[in-house]
Amino acid sequence: MLWRALIIVSLVLGWPGWSLADEPVVLDVRTDPSGGVRATASILFPAPVSVIQAILTDYAHWPELFEGRMRVADLKVQDGVATTDLRIEHALLPGERRLVTESRLLASGELVADLKSGDFTRYHRRWKLTSVDGGAQTRADFELVFEIDSVAPDWLVSIATRRDLESHFRILKEKALAQVQQSGR
Repeated sequence: MLWRALIIVSLVLGWPGWSLADEPVVLDVRTDPSGGVRATASILFPAPVSVIQAILTDYAHWPELFEGRMRVADLKVQDGVATTDLRIEHALLPGERRLVTESRLLASGELVADLKSGDFTRYHRRWKLTSVDGGAQTRADFELVFEIDSVAPDWLVSIATRRDLESHFRILKEKALAQVQQSGR
């Protein structure tokens, strides 16, 4: 009986052992009126901005951040711009899709990527990273707008995108936490 009371009190008042890293991801994925899919998210990562930024800009290892099949076909970094040629396989679409983007870190600290070429008609991704909790954690605002040159309906692509982003954010959190724990030893 005492345990039930403690659990209820903990849920109502908040357990002091729970950190901000346990906050859920706030994710909104929907079809875009202009065509394609628009996704926005707010994520709290259990690591400083420098760790999250390092993971997100480690372009050669991007495939490790996703559960789906992806490979880096080519990568060039020049003058602060990373041109990444990705090949993506997805159960929703037959074959491989090519996505070539240019990514850059803006003076504002935002990390943006825009379509250069490939099997997409539109692609824009933005990460805005903000230090919180005295620098121990990162609040990330994420935006993705894309359209695949495909016959798959946008509503179906949006459903798959939600699932893919949920796993992507989980993997990012796990990698960030592992790096923080390694550096703390």
